[in-house]
Amino acid sequence: MFDLFQRRLATPSSIAGKENNFPGSNGKRAPHAASELSATSLRRGPGWKFGLDIICILLSLPVWLPLMILLMLVTRIASPGPIFYRQERIGFGGRHFFIWKFRTMKLSAATQAHERHLEKLMRVDCPMTKLDAFGDPRLAPFGRILRASGLDELPQIFNVLCGEMSLVGPRPCLPNEFARYEPQQRERVNGLPGLTGYWQVNGKNKTTFKEMIAMDLFYLKNMSIFLDLKIMLKTGAAIAEQLFESRQAAQPDRQDGSPRSLTTQIAGQLFESRLAAQRDWLEQGARLSEPIYKA
Repeated sequence: MFDLFQRRLATPSSIAGKENNFPGSNGKRAPHAASELSATSLRRGPGWKFGLDIICILLSLPVWLPLMILLMLVTRIASPGPIFYRQERIGFGGRHFFIWKFRTMKLSAATQAHERHLEKLMRVDCPMTKLDAFGDPRLAPFGRILRASGLDELPQIFNVLCGEMSLVGPRPCLPNEFARYEPQQRERVNGLPGLTGYWQVNGKNKTTFKEMIAMDLFYLKNMSIFLDLKIMLKTGAAIAEQLFESRQAAQPDRQDGSPRSLTTQIAGQLFESRLAAQRDWLEQGARLSEPIYKA
């Protein structure tokens, strides 16, 4: 724990003059974020922030740890493949780091559609509706529920413990997204990224890209213990609202047109995933035994 505390309070090392490998909107390599930000002017955050993160994580340990173990089992049973998904993001001071998430997509899912959707949201002044808001064939079983509830982000608690993130802060963006930021928009990396934040509890997908940037900058300028606690308390209500909207957006699958309950959806998806796994196993067995019959 002391080692983590030292890492969290450490000042950024010499990170100027580096380049990343992601092209900008003009096709050229975008300079590393830190080359435009003075390392000496950046602080990870006030001293109380890491202490507040640790206290909240320890107090909620009896809740999030069993839940994480349960979600690991569900992910393993529902969809073949790895449980976790690692993705590169932009963190404090423009540093690149990897976040951990529960995998919500099928193994064969392509990411180009999501990247094009994100580019469009950055150009057009419209609400930042998720691509999978009204159904996405790339989603694995339980993927919609995990993404709507934000539970797919739960493993990022370990990013917080490693000092790469905080419980509250701007969401870490993708490298190709950051390459298209304007200079003022890049100020959102002047603080640690967070699991939840001011934007998440004040509209989130109902807001535009510019509004998201404005909210993140507002938080960084007005950061305080009371604001962090207020955001944490509002996060539960925001998650409940997202789950309700996700349920409303889902197509009714009963004959009478009424949507199924969340418990029924979970049981149904688990049963369907087990059937799919059994079908794959039988098909694989048939292919393996085919040469024997021919012989």
